[in-house]
Amino acid sequence: MKFSAFIIAAAAGTTSAFAPASIRAPSVSLSAATLEAPPAEVSEAAVEEPAEAAVAMEAEKDFPVADNFVKDSDRIMPGRYNDKENSIAIPFLPRPTALDGSHAGDYGFDPLGLSEKLDFYAMQESEVRHARLAMLAAVGWPMSELLAPSWMLQNGCAPSVLNGVNPLSFLAIAGFLGAAGYFELKTSLRQSGSTPMGKLHAKDMSAVWKYGVAGDYNWDPLNLYSSCGDDFKGRKGLRDVELSHGRVAMLGITYFAFWEALTGHPIVENNMLFHPNALFPLLVAGYTAWSQIYEVGPLDEYPIEIKYANEGEMKLKRVQSGINDAMAQMNESSEQTKKTLDDLDSKFGIYEAPRKFSEAVRSTYKYW
Repeated sequence: MKFSAFIIAAAAGTTSAFAPASIRAPSVSLSAATLEAPPAEVSEAAVEEPAEAAVAMEAEKDFPVADNFVKDSDRIMPGRYNDKENSIAIPFLPRPTALDGSHAGDYGFDPLGLSEKLDFYAMQESEVRHARLAMLAAVGWPMSELLAPSWMLQNGCAPSVLNGVNPLSFLAIAGFLGAAGYFELKTSLRQSGSTPMGKLHAKDMSAVWKYGVAGDYNWDPLNLYSSCGDDFKGRKGLRDVELSHGRVAMLGITYFAFWEALTGHPIVENNMLFHPNALFPLLVAGYTAWSQIYEVGPLDEYPIEIKYANEGEMKLKRVQSGINDAMAQMNESSEQTKKTLDDLDSKFGIYEAPRKFSEAVRSTYKYW
């Protein structure tokens, strides 16, 4: 009997090892008056953890920012033309590597590959200086032929290397070239990064290079540089305009010099741009009317197309309808006039009146 009791006790002890551990509920003392549990006590550790986490999050957000940090949305990003294999200006040639659209006036025109052989910044600086000088010359050349006294000109032409110069003109040209050379010497190695405009350019071009913008002399007395927008897009757009005008001026002044050298006549002679005439206003009016209907497609897409402008086709149909209505009214008026004249002729013979009058006059003089 004792042995069987021992076996049962051992089996009960062994099976208790496989039973799940009992979960002991926290003891809560009830209030004797209300039989309700008191407010739960929050441990100090639980209170301190969220505070420490909040401090840590605030520390992660408060990171230092460099003084010269510029967001990509506030500056020119390189690689505007990276997806174009060929040049925009010369579609049958590959695009030069250095001309990626980051700089003003960049249309991929470099058939000799000079942008990859020579100093790119120095070439940009040279182009800007020649462009500005050519714009001044394109105005001064014809104005001198229109306003200067004859003794300052060469047979009515502006003094130049090809036209020749008189002693006084030579002294004036030599003095100007000397002043320009001195200016070139003093400004060729200038540093524009410390000027207000130079700082703007350094910010605009910080993703492209560290040299800012070529041709920066921190000179804008009329505050026109922000006229297209006081941001990197507006400033680059105005530099595009300056270079476009300068390139046209360089071509124009070259044409002036060769024309006068070949013909011996001043550029202002018999030129519709410098003398009152009706042809030039008609050309301007014709171009204005044409641009209301047609426009040239994007120059960076091949082939370049001439297509209808916004509402251009509707405007053209309206013009054609107006012309057709005017012609119909003229025809109707002509038919009505002819009908009236035919009625008068049937009554009074007005078609024969001129012939009869001529015969009557001739009959009065026998030698006719």
